[in-house]
Amino acid sequence: MRRVLAAALLVTAAGCSTAPAEPATDAPGETATIDWGPCTDIERPDGEPPARQDGSVRCGTLAVPLDYSKPDGEQLDLALIKLSATGKGERLGSVVFNFGGPGASGVDTLDQAAKALTALRTRYDLVSFDPRGVDRSSGVRCGDASELETYTSLNTLPPDEETHRRATAANKRFAELCERDSGKILPYVGTVNAARDMDRIRAAVDDSKLNYVGMSYGTQLGAVYATEFPHNVGRMVLDAPLDPTVSFEQRTLAQTRGFQQAYESFLRSCVKDTCALGKDEATANRNVENLLNRLTTKPLNVNGRTLTQGLASTAVAAALYSELTWPFLEQSLGEGLKGNGEALLYLADNYTGRREDGTYSTQMTSFPAITCADTAERPSQAELRRTEAAALKISPLFGSEGSGGLCRVWPVKGSDQARRVDATGSAPIVVVGGKGDPATPYQWAPKLTSQLKTATLVTYEGEGHGAYLSGSKCVRGLVDAYLLDGKVPDKGATCPAA
Repeated sequence: MRRVLAAALLVTAAGCSTAPAEPATDAPGETATIDWGPCTDIERPDGEPPARQDGSVRCGTLAVPLDYSKPDGEQLDLALIKLSATGKGERLGSVVFNFGGPGASGVDTLDQAAKALTALRTRYDLVSFDPRGVDRSSGVRCGDASELETYTSLNTLPPDEETHRRATAANKRFAELCERDSGKILPYVGTVNAARDMDRIRAAVDDSKLNYVGMSYGTQLGAVYATEFPHNVGRMVLDAPLDPTVSFEQRTLAQTRGFQQAYESFLRSCVKDTCALGKDEATANRNVENLLNRLTTKPLNVNGRTLTQGLASTAVAAALYSELTWPFLEQSLGEGLKGNGEALLYLADNYTGRREDGTYSTQMTSFPAITCADTAERPSQAELRRTEAAALKISPLFGSEGSGGLCRVWPVKGSDQARRVDATGSAPIVVVGGKGDPATPYQWAPKLTSQLKTATLVTYEGEGHGAYLSGSKCVRGLVDAYLLDGKVPDKGATCPAA
């Protein structure tokens, strides 16, 4: 079951140059090259063997400007992975993936997702990368593992003054550590710069157009790329889309509503059969709430570590990203009710990027760095409290203040450039939105489609964050038909739940 869980969480999980330069273009003959070689540090769940070293899976680096206003200045090495095309027919070049976050490692995730992308690999080289500020690409660091353990374990309940005081102090401490350890890169990790990096990748793999699949945050990256480089867009698919124009408050309330709806769907599914949480939805919900409230004062010992309410709530949210993980969530909460927090801690660790050796990926540090760089919003304390109060009315479980509290004290000013998208002049773009998506609510899908001007919307009626890897044959068929054959889905295309 844990291997299934790890696969289901592949896509889980929304810098400012204060005077952004115009997109830099390489002079003829000066396109940077990628230094490809064996993959030596791929991270795989549950002790699976490393990537094959038969030449079909290669890793490399590409030098890009740290600051695009100084293209000949200091360079940053982007880490990439390539899975070479396996088919004997005509190749279509490369398709680049971003699996979301922001902050997820594309290098690790593409390797793990390879089997699910077999059809595309018959005609494309599959390429992904750690975006700037992520893991191998000058990943943002904020203190050591013990500091991250403390930060991710912070309780969010009860929503009283003491909890707020602790959260404010923790956010300030975290921001100070990020500035201390990664201050040089923080101004340059925004999505506009990442989009410019992606155009360098396109040129380096010798593609005249960028073929691209972006999921979750990857949809914003794709939308920004199509805005900056509309005439370089090839076949682009944006799955589980963000609406970059929403405010902090709008985003918080929409996502709170989305997770609450997914949680209620999980409870309904659970009690249809024998449910470890209770005989009916009300009983099951009450037992979960009692468990979380109990953990605020009596956390569970798990092999020398501590399962706090904050980590348990993270575990619940993480498992709601995919319907495939609902059985494991039921099992984990059932064990928690009996005093065993090991499975819940496993879920939380998957989400926060904590490894078995106690170290962390940069998921939890890259996320705020990119998120706060991509908005000039810095909500006041009063705005935070007002938003939280509204969110708690929607969901006592998921109604915390989110990323706004950290952006408020972030050491680098943000820019709104990545929030303005318009792909006029680009090739057709396919947007896929899910009706039961908790993290990127469906309402954002038609909004992004409209903003991009050249996009067509596909609606998925099922549950979970992201539709392409959900198991829906309908979504897979429509997307693959576009990527492989150039067939744009019909206007108003809809796919039933998988």
